[in-house]
Amino acid sequence: MTASHPAWTADLVSRQAALAGGRSPEEVRALLRSGTWSALRPGQYCPTAVLGAADPGRRYHLDLLALLRQLDRPGAVLARSTAGYLHGLLLPAPRGRQVHQLVDPGRTRHGNGYRMTRAALPVDQVTRLGPFAVTAVARTVVDCLRASWSPAASTTGDRALVDAVALVDDALLRGLVTVEELHAVLRASPTSKRTPTVQRALALADGRAESWLESAWRVRHLTSGLVVPELQVEIWIDGALVKVVDGWLPEHAVAFETDGKTKYTDAYDGRSPAQVAWEEKRLEDQVRAVGIRVVRPTVTDVFGGWPALHARVARMIAAPVPRLEAFTAVPRAAGRVRPGAPRWAAYPLTT
Repeated sequence: MTASHPAWTADLVSRQAALAGGRSPEEVRALLRSGTWSALRPGQYCPTAVLGAADPGRRYHLDLLALLRQLDRPGAVLARSTAGYLHGLLLPAPRGRQVHQLVDPGRTRHGNGYRMTRAALPVDQVTRLGPFAVTAVARTVVDCLRASWSPAASTTGDRALVDAVALVDDALLRGLVTVEELHAVLRASPTSKRTPTVQRALALADGRAESWLESAWRVRHLTSGLVVPELQVEIWIDGALVKVVDGWLPEHAVAFETDGKTKYTDAYDGRSPAQVAWEEKRLEDQVRAVGIRVVRPTVTDVFGGWPALHARVARMIAAPVPRLEAFTAVPRAAGRVRPGAPRWAAYPLTT
């Protein structure tokens, strides 16, 4: 799998190659005992200095390469969450040690830190990322959605649905996949387990959501029977764009701004947390001044605090609309990708 990518394989040394290159078994053992080399897999080594300098993405890829060399299954394809990390999908952090997922046309095998399932994949559902054969994005998303409701899933109940919808929202927002491609994968295997739950997640998805928290709030809002909001709506006052709100109820003049701590603790564009807080306050004051009521759902509101937030929003919807000054609300056709924390795919897979 990796022969055509020497830049990727140069950091890995197999026992077989070390012996073929003239090192003795005793020398190999001495390199391991001294810590000069580290064993990633039985018979698969990497210079310890390389591992120490590797960022999480590079380390993840080196671990995968060592596994693939150990298994020596040229037809194996990385799948499910493993493919999801390589594609840079928005997946929940694994609990405990991560288990790499593979699909092989001729063998089922479980071992230390990996699970290989026997299955044949259509040609159009397989692609390559650098040295890795992986399931295509649409197949990967659907597989991850199915797994999110399995008994071994790291999340349950409402959180599982939230994470599933957020995964689809993020993939749509970044143009990694289309709704049509996802439905095509479902049509190709209509009898697979948990297809109805996957269809529910797709029905709730909307590629205009720009963060996990936006997706989480929208799922709770919609599944609670509240009025369907418009998403990513520009609020213009006196000919100037003042704010883009995450959700908007036009008949009730209620705006929603999901509020995560990252906005204030890890600001981008060179702004300090204090600058971000000040700008948010100033702009929201302008929005409230024209009569718009603003709700700022947090992670706490979305989960444990949802009954209180639901009741508050329901009261606002039932109450008379306050006197409004002149403003214009303009929905955007698409969301915009925000700067965010790097994912595994941030490491260049083309080198």
